[in-house]
Amino acid sequence: MDVSLLRVFKAVADEESVSRAAERLNCVQSNVTARVRQLENELETPLFYRRKRGMTLTPAGKVLLEYADRALRLMKEAEVAVRDTGRVKGPLSIGSTESAAAVRLPLVLTHYHREYPDVAITLSTGLSDKLIQEVLDYKLDGAFVSGVLGHSDIEQIAIVTEELVVVTEAKIESLEAIENPTLLVFPAGCAYRAVLENWLRMTGVVPYKVMELRTLDGILGCVAAGMGITISPRSVITHLNYVGTVNMHEIAEPLGALPTLFIRRKNAVETRAIKALIQVAQDLYGPSGLSQNLQFCTS
Repeated sequence: MDVSLLRVFKAVADEESVSRAAERLNCVQSNVTARVRQLENELETPLFYRRKRGMTLTPAGKVLLEYADRALRLMKEAEVAVRDTGRVKGPLSIGSTESAAAVRLPLVLTHYHREYPDVAITLSTGLSDKLIQEVLDYKLDGAFVSGVLGHSDIEQIAIVTEELVVVTEAKIESLEAIENPTLLVFPAGCAYRAVLENWLRMTGVVPYKVMELRTLDGILGCVAAGMGITISPRSVITHLNYVGTVNMHEIAEPLGALPTLFIRRKNAVETRAIKALIQVAQDLYGPSGLSQNLQFCTS
């Protein structure tokens, strides 16, 4: 079975459309159609249901897609492994939570680029749950996420432990003054949101309303304006210059501390580029790293 046929098959399966698959593969639709039919003839079974508005996998197609994913991934890993010799170079696709991207990653990426300029990094941000799934789906080489995981297919490396604080408008001096609050948080899947909701339940601060936003500045700006409360690493408030416009309230451990981890799939190829990234992050934020000093990491 030709690997190129599998690539065409997977593109059609992913896009559920011959035309979109052709755009993705940068070829004409007739070529995609011919290649799919060639594969079906070789296997002597239909792989797609043809509909007016797209293509849907048959049961046989679903079985083949699982094997195609594995085969194409192994081909890519083999190519990476063979080329991963000598100096640190090549593409590196990583993810990060918004908080880590705002505060921790600029320093890491600055040092990393200075040491390894031949690595082409692609960074995407999102909620921890989404990033974890993208690592599991091999869409990301690794990601910086919050909270301890228990997934058997994930390797997790501790980078730094963040001190979490409840954030209110500046005039609120005590958490005891909070009644029926509005939570200004990221959508479900955010580790910090889960901690805040857990803390509210444990302290009996219920009921509460939820307003979901998608940016750190949006959340903190609304908190400063008195619209509600949130939870955040103390380093974020300092780094984004919100000290004085909001008030930070300490909460007791274990809820008051949450680790930032770098995660990767255990069975993925560990390239020199990803090893170097982990080392740089640990050197900067490990027990002996200078960045444990908040003034250094936010200057």
